[in-house]
Amino acid sequence: MASKVLIVYYSWSGHTATLAKYLQQATDADLLALRVPEQTFSSDMYDTSGRAKHQVASGNLPHLTTVIPDLTGYETILVGGPVWSAAPSTPVLSFLKQVQGSRAVFRPFYTDAGTPGAYEQAFKQAAGQLQVKQEFGMAGDNVAQKKVEISAWLTTL
Repeated sequence: MASKVLIVYYSWSGHTATLAKYLQQATDADLLALRVPEQTFSSDMYDTSGRAKHQVASGNLPHLTTVIPDLTGYETILVGGPVWSAAPSTPVLSFLKQVQGSRAVFRPFYTDAGTPGAYEQAFKQAAGQLQVKQEFGMAGDNVAQKKVEISAWLTTL
């Protein structure tokens, strides 16, 4: 891969982590997992969804415990997370808010349990002035079934 790539992801259930690690192996990119304080979300999907909706409505996005590195050396940043209410997860929203001003190209990827809805539109809106290009989405965590699609997406980097 000619350009320097960073993969940044948040994974609530482990599905996005599976995809992010596959992308890292396929690209030899740097990998950064977004973390939040332990009690930010629960293990219950519906409770977590309610908390995330409240965070968005109040504008009080979760604090990231992950130290975000200097992004200057990266040309492309793959940003992944689960789809929550047809939008990026709130830790991903926190990350996008923190990196405003970056000159890298941001490429969203996501995992979802159903339909992504307007995920790409919501990601672009949250990205503000960041440059966003083609996304990649995957239902569940079965990377093996999506290898052809993943490889095709990676050739567009």
